[in-house]
Amino acid sequence: MSRVEDLFADAEEPGKTPAETAADAGDTTHAAETAAGAQPPVRGKRLSFRRRTSPAVMPETVAGNPEYPGPIVELEDVTRFFPGPPPVNALRGVDLAVQRGDYLAIVGPSGSGKSTMLNTLGLLDRPSTGRFLFEGIDVASLSDDERSALRGRAVGFVFQSFHLMPTRSTLENVMLAGTYAGLTRDEREPLARAALDRVGLGHRVDASPTTLSGGERQRVAIARAVCTSPRLLLADEPTGNLDRANSESIMRLFSELGEDGLTIVMITHDAAVAAAAERRVRINDGELSELA
Repeated sequence: MSRVEDLFADAEEPGKTPAETAADAGDTTHAAETAAGAQPPVRGKRLSFRRRTSPAVMPETVAGNPEYPGPIVELEDVTRFFPGPPPVNALRGVDLAVQRGDYLAIVGPSGSGKSTMLNTLGLLDRPSTGRFLFEGIDVASLSDDERSALRGRAVGFVFQSFHLMPTRSTLENVMLAGTYAGLTRDEREPLARAALDRVGLGHRVDASPTTLSGGERQRVAIARAVCTSPRLLLADEPTGNLDRANSESIMRLFSELGEDGLTIVMITHDAAVAAAAERRVRINDGELSELA
């Protein structure tokens, strides 16, 4: 499990995969899903990911800078070194600028530095050297608490594993994101309902995740990631646990969210999945190169 997934690790039973946890709860939908094929999502009302002014009472280091006209994230000669043993140069002189509204895929094999990139972009890790700007803010100047607060308000995460709480409804799972963003329950619920409607699951708000197909579970996870209207969505192998039909459905949903104005950075080893993105870069041995 990558460091970023620790945010949602308690959503599953320790020592079990999401599929095993669901099977213990009596989930029989996966076989039926494979036999019947994926159902296309019903597109709900658009969500807004356009620039929004942060509350005046909130310092920029916590709220970010939604009005910043430059790249939403910018890495300048960034390195990340782990002393080991054995020592690892996970990132080597990385330069990357992601503009608002970009849909970017970072492609690479296991051990290429993808997870380190995700942890860095998601404000979970700091570069060893180099400069990382988030909405023009130098991340090196932020305390751990400030980074955490900024992450909760500006960044959404989607994982290969869905990390849904099997004992809670889909609505309650999606509302969890509002907790990280510091919202009250009265504020969280309408946002969660709107997000579920957006991903085509507005009619399943009371359902248990154990009764949903794999594709539906990933859509719940996406709804959780976007319900507070983050400016950046980071997706780590989002189709890794899905069949082809459901993978294509999720990629269509990502494209629609990009049309809504969301900035998306997707980590994947699958060139076919990466092809859905508008821009692609390859990471290999910690170094980035632009793909045509």
